[in-house]
Amino acid sequence: MITVHHLNASRSLRILWLLEELELPYEIVRYQRDPKTLLAPPELKRVHPLGKSPVVEVDGEVLAESGAIIETLVERFGADRLAPPTGTPAFARYRYWLHYAEGSAMPPLLLKLVFDRIAAAPMPFFARPIARKIVDQAMTGFIGPQLKLHLAYLEGELARRDWFSGDAFSAADVQLSYPLEAARQRAGLNAADHPRLAGWLARIHARPAYQRALAREAA
Repeated sequence: MITVHHLNASRSLRILWLLEELELPYEIVRYQRDPKTLLAPPELKRVHPLGKSPVVEVDGEVLAESGAIIETLVERFGADRLAPPTGTPAFARYRYWLHYAEGSAMPPLLLKLVFDRIAAAPMPFFARPIARKIVDQAMTGFIGPQLKLHLAYLEGELARRDWFSGDAFSAADVQLSYPLEAARQRAGLNAADHPRLAGWLARIHARPAYQRALAREAA
């Protein structure tokens, strides 16, 4: 039995999608973020000490961290699907992108989210100019250039192939979906400047397994 501990508006949609791609049965236990803090509820700590999502239980074994969950599920249940053959250049690319998604792509996106929240937070009028200056310096000096760098890098990679690990869709594309969806929503990813990334997003949205995952999430 596979159980997904699913937090709304979180990385765990990727796991639902992966399970749909693998055509595996699974159950969903749902959790809702606190509307003010946007943090996960404390109930998730009963499943894993960090209280984060996704967390997956496979026959009683608790798995955490998106990349580790994806690797484990593909290795156990993939039957040579969703990952290139080991020892090939495509597999090396697959493993790289699987870990790049959280290790390199997500940090500047998370920083942007944090600084956007600082800029919008209520504060005394005399503190607002100081906070605004700090936010502007962070955005123009580091976060903005980093986001542009990563989007340009990702756009260039898709000039060589339709999918990130090679000519075939893989679980690395599933893993990259979260940072690229986040970039589309709040970091300037658009069809005019990033036509290949926009095309890639359109291709993943059209996949039947992706549509099924959205339906399961909304149910």
